[in-house]
Amino acid sequence: MSQFRTLDDANLNNKRVLLRVDLNVPMENGKVTDATRIERVVPTITEIADKGGKVIILAHFGRPKGRDPKESLKPVATELSRIIKRPVAFADDCIGDAAKAAVDKIKAGDILVLENTRFHKEEEKNDPAFAEKLAALGDIYVNDAFSAAHRAHASTEGLGRKLPAYAGRTMQAELDALSKALLAPAKPMIAIVGGAKVSSKIDLLENLVSRVDALMIGGGMANTFLHAQGIAVGKSLAERDLADVARRIMAKAEDAKCAIILPVDAIVAFHFEANAPSHAYGADAIPADGMILDIGPLSIERVNHAIDDAATLLWNGPLGAFELPPFDRGTVAAARHAAERT
Repeated sequence: MSQFRTLDDANLNNKRVLLRVDLNVPMENGKVTDATRIERVVPTITEIADKGGKVIILAHFGRPKGRDPKESLKPVATELSRIIKRPVAFADDCIGDAAKAAVDKIKAGDILVLENTRFHKEEEKNDPAFAEKLAALGDIYVNDAFSAAHRAHASTEGLGRKLPAYAGRTMQAELDALSKALLAPAKPMIAIVGGAKVSSKIDLLENLVSRVDALMIGGGMANTFLHAQGIAVGKSLAERDLADVARRIMAKAEDAKCAIILPVDAIVAFHFEANAPSHAYGADAIPADGMILDIGPLSIERVNHAIDDAATLLWNGPLGAFELPPFDRGTVAAARHAAERT
């Protein structure tokens, strides 16, 4: 049984439900190129609407510095409407008169997307006054944005203190699976952690090395660890100022007898764009003007061997720039192998 409140515990009928989801999807020329994140939250959206709730969606998009039309959620709302096959209204702000007017218009069962929460700098600062303005638009708060829940922002953490809070179905599934993996995992336990930045996952990494038998690090994060070991990573994304943090995590892993697995080769391109010409290089031979955008074939084998060894597998984040083909190959290959093992 879940140790947190879910939609099963909420009276949704005719309630204004502030639903935090992750709609930070890849876009190209104003069009959504991968709707996976949208599709994952559809069950929660439709359940709330079908139970008579007024669905008021909160989400961030990109990293805007103030209001920026290129970072608007309006085209995402259009894509959501297409996928869900229902009308989806849109408000051009997430607080203030525009948001209130849009909320006041919707009826039970309607769906409304509010504009990018990050158009306001107070969002990422978890400003209590900003959270209060968001809370004024709803009666109930539902968090279904597991992928953004580690950030203490106003719409992810602050709102949970202002309104009765519940987990959406995606959040519920993730937390149930995570509890099963961390509270009583079958051993050996292997974790794969990818994504762009070590800075957003320092606490996660330091926590995991004391719990798992091996930790595979991929994505841009791996470049930071390679750099920390004195390996040149060219023009690749790497948080070079966090080299000491990476070394501290590796030392903590060694003390905990947790093996750290890093890429031994990489797919390198010289332009960050879809289908850019690319080649595999050893991790110790990255060209000075090249960018690591995916793990290479030898590293895919290493990941697959780690998956084969695992009785429990915990995975968070991609192993490369998976939004851009062909740099999704490492992530997809490992995911398929994990699916075969499951």
